[in-house]
Amino acid sequence: MTGSMRVLSIYEGFFSGGARILHTDVLSGLHGRRGQQHSLLSIHSEVRREATYQPMHEDACYRRLTAQGLAVDTLGRGADERTPYTAGEIERLSALAAQTDVILTLKEQPLGLVNRADLHGRPVITCLHRSDPENQGPAFEELRRAAFGGQLAAAVCCAESTRDAYAAAGVPEELLHVIPNGVDLRRFKPSRRGRAVVRASLGIPAEAPVVVFAARYDRMKNVPLFLAAAREFLDLRPDAHVMLCGAGMTPANQGLLADLAALGLAAERGRVHLLGVRGDPEAIYAAADVVALTSAFGEAAPLCLIEGMLCGAVPVATDVGDCASIVAGHGLIAEPEPAALAHAWIEALGQHAHFFQAMTRNRYKFSRTRMIMAYGSLIRKTHRKSVRVLIPAGAAAGKGSVTLTAASLTVPPPVALEPFRVA
Repeated sequence: MTGSMRVLSIYEGFFSGGARILHTDVLSGLHGRRGQQHSLLSIHSEVRREATYQPMHEDACYRRLTAQGLAVDTLGRGADERTPYTAGEIERLSALAAQTDVILTLKEQPLGLVNRADLHGRPVITCLHRSDPENQGPAFEELRRAAFGGQLAAAVCCAESTRDAYAAAGVPEELLHVIPNGVDLRRFKPSRRGRAVVRASLGIPAEAPVVVFAARYDRMKNVPLFLAAAREFLDLRPDAHVMLCGAGMTPANQGLLADLAALGLAAERGRVHLLGVRGDPEAIYAAADVVALTSAFGEAAPLCLIEGMLCGAVPVATDVGDCASIVAGHGLIAEPEPAALAHAWIEALGQHAHFFQAMTRNRYKFSRTRMIMAYGSLIRKTHRKSVRVLIPAGAAAGKGSVTLTAASLTVPPPVALEPFRVA
């Protein structure tokens, strides 16, 4: 190989969510460094999710990537377009694959396109961010097809629970590599100024206890459970406030308004703050005392818990995915029941100083530097193992070089990732 390694990422689309934020961190950290040049193809140019219309060009991750010089292209599919891929779309990916060395897909969904294109033997790495393959529909079957057809060279699992779930569902274990999530420690840290500014803007007193729920309006997140717990919490602590941020967490979402009304929370709008998608999550977390997650299924390693506790909020979560191991020593796991959650929030408030000190000692465990290095290592090693074998001149097999397709290669053993080092 001469020059930089060319890596193409494929997204289903740009929309608010932790997986895209994390993948943006990875691409930003690797592009133009460590001998890698990254680009991106988005299948959809606009997405409608969680009662929110999200065009690509307005997305914060899109803007960040293009500002850093990454080429970002799109097939131009509309928000509601779910028709089979056209010959032109398939040929377009084939042409891009011919100009790249390694292909990454963000989750399984893009594999429906990838499996139908001629990738010219380029290895595929799929990045998995859930712990419920059974809920991924046809996309999971596309993952199995890629794995057993030899197209898939590796799959990144952001959590141990992800690896365990996909292995149990039949994905070969030798393809599954755990790279834990990490975040920007310079951005996500306690901020007295950020705390004061956010609270003042929302009319929240400086000493009021505040719980933040950073999640999209989705069945997985179990928003009704959070709201029921919030009802209990606000009754127990008349001085308390709750903040909801994420896609769909706005007054424009009629489903959310109905949920609030059903619990009598519509009358508590002075204490229940609907913030929607924010560009300053670090300030929102810093303004809170507790970061809550009430998910029912599917979580792997939720960024909201990591980011929130790095900013000084105590994490309280249900026992889903890797939540228990993430908050161990830094927060609490609660039963998925309103009263249990409300009392856990109150307990977290009482132990805030203890948990804050523990997080201060361990914050480097969650550095994105380690994560980015591990992604870069896996990409390099996957490329070396899969693309080209040189044949000596005059050999019986002929002259020159032969390119092997992924299907003709033995699936490589797990890549030995670099050990964790404090950034």
